[in-house]
Amino acid sequence: MEELLASLKKRLAQIPDGAGVLFFIQIFATLGFAVLYSTLVLYATKHLHFSTKDATTIMGVFGAFNYGLHLFGGYLGGRFLSNRALFVGGMALQVLGCGCIAAGSVAMLYVGLALFLTGSGLNVTCINMMLTQRFKPDDARREGAFLWNYAGMNIGFFVGFAAAGHYQLTENYSGLFTFATIGNFVAIIIAALYWKTLADRDTPLEEVDKGKFRQRFVAGIGILLGLVPVVWFLLQHPHGTERLVKGISAIVALTLVWLAWKHRDAREKNNMWAYLILTIGSLVFWALYQMAPSGLQLFAVQNVNRKVWGHEVAPQWIQNINTIVIVVGGPLMHALFVKLRARGFLIDVPKQFSISLILMGLGFLALPVGIAFAGADGMSSFWWLFVSYVLQSIGELLISPVGYAMIGKLAPRQYQGIMMGSWMLVTGLASLFAGDFSSMVPEPAEGSAALSTNPLWSRLFLALGCGSLVVGVVLVVLIPFLRKLITDGDKTSPA
Repeated sequence: MEELLASLKKRLAQIPDGAGVLFFIQIFATLGFAVLYSTLVLYATKHLHFSTKDATTIMGVFGAFNYGLHLFGGYLGGRFLSNRALFVGGMALQVLGCGCIAAGSVAMLYVGLALFLTGSGLNVTCINMMLTQRFKPDDARREGAFLWNYAGMNIGFFVGFAAAGHYQLTENYSGLFTFATIGNFVAIIIAALYWKTLADRDTPLEEVDKGKFRQRFVAGIGILLGLVPVVWFLLQHPHGTERLVKGISAIVALTLVWLAWKHRDAREKNNMWAYLILTIGSLVFWALYQMAPSGLQLFAVQNVNRKVWGHEVAPQWIQNINTIVIVVGGPLMHALFVKLRARGFLIDVPKQFSISLILMGLGFLALPVGIAFAGADGMSSFWWLFVSYVLQSIGELLISPVGYAMIGKLAPRQYQGIMMGSWMLVTGLASLFAGDFSSMVPEPAEGSAALSTNPLWSRLFLALGCGSLVVGVVLVVLIPFLRKLITDGDKTSPA
C-alpha cells in the first residue's frame, strides 16, 4: 500500500500547477452546454412549436456562435482580460442565460441564448489557453493533459446528457435548465477558489503597465457585455447570420493563408501550412459530427426503434454513447499510444487525422445499411445507430484533443490565440453545414415518418459517408508531405 501511495504521489507531483484544477472546472463548465446542445432542437419543436427546418437552422446558428466566438475569445483572452477573468465573466453570462431559457417562452429563449452563447463562445478558448500555458512547447506531457481534460469535458457531457434525457421523458424543461444553471455556477466557485493558481503565463497583457491594464480591463468588460445585444439581434435573423458567419470564416481563412505566406521564419511557416491543410480535413469531420444534435437526433426520434431490452432510450441518452467512448477511451488511447511509441511505432497528427475521417465515413455508411434492414414499419434497429456513434467517437478521440495540443506546437507565439480560436471557428462553420445537411430531409408525412423519409436519409448518409472517406484517403496520400512540413518545424520529432 505504501508503494502504491508513493507511486501515486510521484505521478501527481508531475502534473503542472493548475492542470488538475482545470480538469474539474471543465466538468462543471460543460454541463450547461451539454443540456442546450442535446435539447435545443427538441425543446424548440415540442415546447415552442418551431418547424423542423427552423429548429435545425437555429441549432446550426447556435453551434456557429458558440464555436465562432471562440476566435474572438482567443483574441480577448490575455490581451484585454486575463484568461481566468474572461472565463468567469463568460460563465456568469451562461448562468443568466440558462435562467432566462427556463422561463419557457420564445422571447426569453432568444434572450437566454444571446447571454449563454456570448459566455460560452468567449470562455472555452480560455480553458485551453490556460492549460497549454502550463507546458513548454516541447513538453511531451501536453498531449496527455489535453486528453485528460477532454475526458473531463465529456464527463460533463455525460451528466448533462443523462439529466437532459431524464427531464425530456417528462418534458420538464424548466427543471432541466435550472439544473444547467446550478452546474455552471459550480464552475465559477471552483475558479474563484483557485484564482491565483490559474494566473496567466507569458501573455501580452502581462507586459503592459497598470494604467493600460485598467484601460484594457474596462474595454474587455465592455466588449463582453456589448456582444450580448448583437448576438440577440443576429439570432432572430438566422439565415442572414449563416451567410455572415460563412463570410467571416472565409476572411479568417484568407488571413491565415496571408500570415503564413508572409511569415519570415521558415520552420514556423511550414508548421502553419501543415495546420491549414489539416484544418480542411477537420472541417469535413466536424460538419458530419455536428449532425448529432440536429439531423441524427431527428433521425433517431422518427426512424429508429429506441426500445432496448424493453426500455425506451431517451434521444439525449443516445449521445452518451459518444461520451462513454471518450471518457473511457481517452486515457486508454493515451496509454496505448505511449506504449506503441516506446516500441518505435510512428503515431503522429497526420496519421490520426486521416484515420479519424475514415472512421467518420464508416460511421455514416453504417446508417444506410441499417435502413436497408429496417422492419416493415421502416424503423431501423437501434444497434446500427450505436455502431455509427462508436465509430464517430473513436474518430473524435483521434482528432479533437490532439488538435488542441497541436496548436501549442505548430502555432507561432504571436498567433497562438488567434489560431486556437480559428480552430474552433472551423467547428462553428461545420455546425452551419450540419444544419444545412439536416434540413435536406423535409417534414415527414403524418403517421408514416420512417417510411416516407428513409430513402432521403439513406441517400444523404451515403453521400456524406463517401465524402468523408474520400477526404480521409487524400490525407493518407499527403501524410509524407505533412510529416516533412511538421518535422522541418521541429527537428526532434513529428507533431
